[in-house]
Amino acid sequence: MLRPWTLAPLSVVALALFGAVPTFPAQSPERPRVLLDTTYRAPTGRLISVPTGGDLQAALNLAQPGDTIILQAGATYTGNFTLPLKSGTAWIYVQSSALSSLPAGTRVSPARASLMPKIVSPNTSPAISTAASAHNFRFAGIEITTTWATTNGTNYALVYLEAPGGNTSLAQVPTDIIFDRCYVHGTPTGNIRRGILLNSARTAVVDSYLSDLHEVGADSQAIASWNGPGPFKIVNNYLEGSGENIMFGGADPAIPNLVPSDIEIRWNYLFKPLSWMASSASFAGIHWSVKNLFELKNAQRILIDGNLLENNWADAQNGYGILITPRNQDGTAPWSVVRDVTFTNNIVRHSGGGVNAMGADYLHPSQPTQRILIQNNLFEDISTTTWNGTGTFFQLMDGGSDIVVDHNTVFQSGNMMTTTSSSVLVQASSFVFTNNVIPHNQYGVFGDYGIGIDIVAINAYLPGSSFARNVIVGGLASSFPDGNFFPSTLSAVGFVSLATRNYALAPGTPYVRAGTDGKDVGVDFTALAAARAGSSDSAATQAVSAVPSAPSAFSIRP
Repeated sequence: MLRPWTLAPLSVVALALFGAVPTFPAQSPERPRVLLDTTYRAPTGRLISVPTGGDLQAALNLAQPGDTIILQAGATYTGNFTLPLKSGTAWIYVQSSALSSLPAGTRVSPARASLMPKIVSPNTSPAISTAASAHNFRFAGIEITTTWATTNGTNYALVYLEAPGGNTSLAQVPTDIIFDRCYVHGTPTGNIRRGILLNSARTAVVDSYLSDLHEVGADSQAIASWNGPGPFKIVNNYLEGSGENIMFGGADPAIPNLVPSDIEIRWNYLFKPLSWMASSASFAGIHWSVKNLFELKNAQRILIDGNLLENNWADAQNGYGILITPRNQDGTAPWSVVRDVTFTNNIVRHSGGGVNAMGADYLHPSQPTQRILIQNNLFEDISTTTWNGTGTFFQLMDGGSDIVVDHNTVFQSGNMMTTTSSSVLVQASSFVFTNNVIPHNQYGVFGDYGIGIDIVAINAYLPGSSFARNVIVGGLASSFPDGNFFPSTLSAVGFVSLATRNYALAPGTPYVRAGTDGKDVGVDFTALAAARAGSSDSAATQAVSAVPSAPSAFSIRP
C-alpha cells in the first residue's frame, strides 16, 4: 500500500529554535508483497546415496518429490547436470553427507569446502541447469564450480535457472529452488560471466559464498535476473562480481510485461577484491571489467536492508556504487521500470561515487522511476582519491518522483548531489532530502548545463522539494533553503569520535534531536546495528540497523 511520506513532529526544543516543518506528499515505496521462508527442516523421505564416481544425473532423474540425494563430502561430480521436471510439490534435497557440520543459518566460506561435495562443469556450459518448469529442488552444503580458467571464451553461468532456450511464458519458468550454504565460484583466471542466473520464480540464495565471477570486456555478476518474475530472497551471502555484484535487468525479458518483483536482499557482503583493480598494489594482472556493486534496471518492490557494500572504482563505468536506472535495454521492453525501492540500514564504503538514479531510460521508452527511499545508510570513503569516479554522493538524472533521501551520514569528496538531464532539463517531483549529515565540498548541489549550484540547482531541478534539517558541513546558509545547519568543519558536527569512525552524535551536541522527526540528524546507529545483526559479517564491520516490518510470508520451505 502506498502511504504519504510525512515528517513526524519535531521535539519541543527543535520547534522552538527552527519552527514547524510542513509535511510533503512523497509516497513511501511498497515493500515486497511476499517474503520467502527458507527455514531448513531435515528431510524424512527416501535417501539416494551417490558415492564418489557415481552418476549424479541418474540420481536426479530417479529422485521423486520427498527424496534426498546425498553426495559425499570431498567427492567431485563432473558434468553438466539438469534438474528435471517432476510431478508433485514435495522437495528434492541435494545435500552434503557432512551437512550437520555446516550449521543452518550460518554463512559458509571456502574454508569449509572440505565438508562439501563438488559439482564441476568441465566446459563453458553450466554445472547446473533446469528443464522447463523444473521445481522444488534444494541444494544444501554443495560446492559448484568449473574448470574453465582462460579468458579465451566464457562460461556464461555456473547455475542457469531458466528453460532451455529461454523463458517465453510464465509456465516455463523454473520455480521453488533454494541454494543454501553453497560455495559457488569461478576460477582466478577464467571468464565466468555469472554465478547464479535467477530467471526463475520463488528462488532463494542464502548463507552462501559466491566468488571469482568476472570477465574481460563484458558485464559479470554473482547473481543476475532479467527474465524471471520472482519473488527472490538473497540473504546472508558473500557476493563477488566484477561487473555488478547483483543486477536485476540488463537484458530485455522475453516474457511480455515481466518485471522481476518482490525481492528481499539482506545481510549480504557485496565486495570487489583489490586484486581486480589495475591501479592497486594488489592487482593480479587480469583487467576484469568493473562497473558497480548493485544495479536495478528493471525491478519493483525491492527491500535492500542491512548489507555491506565495499570497493568499487571507475573502470568500465564511472564509479557509482549503487545504480537505480531503468533501462529498456534492447528496445523491446517499454514496460521496464524501477520503482518501490527501499534502501535502508546499509553501509557503502570505498567507492568512486554513491548513488546514481535516473528518472527514465533516455535511449529507449521506459516507465518512470517512482518511490525510492534511501534512508539510514552510512556512506563512507566515497572518493576520487583512491577510487577515481566523481566522488559525488547522489546523482539524479531526468527527474523521477517520490525520491526520499533521509537520515544518511555521508563522507564524500565530491558534490553532495549532481542534478542533470540527458537533453532538455527534466524536473523531479516530490523530492525529499532531509536529516542528512554531509560535507558541502566545492559545489554542493550542482545543477548541470550551466544552471548553477545549491539553491539555484534545487529550484531548477527539484522545484517544491523538501530540503531541510541537513547538516551541511562547510556550506553557507544563504545558499540553501531555510532550516538547514552549517557547521564549518566535520569536527564541529559533534560525532562521538571522528578519529575512530564512531559517527553517532555525542549527547548534548547541536544536532541531537534536531531532525524533522525529532531524532538525531544523520544515521541512527542503534537501528543500523539491529538491522545488520543477522549478517555473518556484522561484528567485523561494526555495522548495525533495524529489522523492517514484514509483509505476509510465502512458504518456500520444505
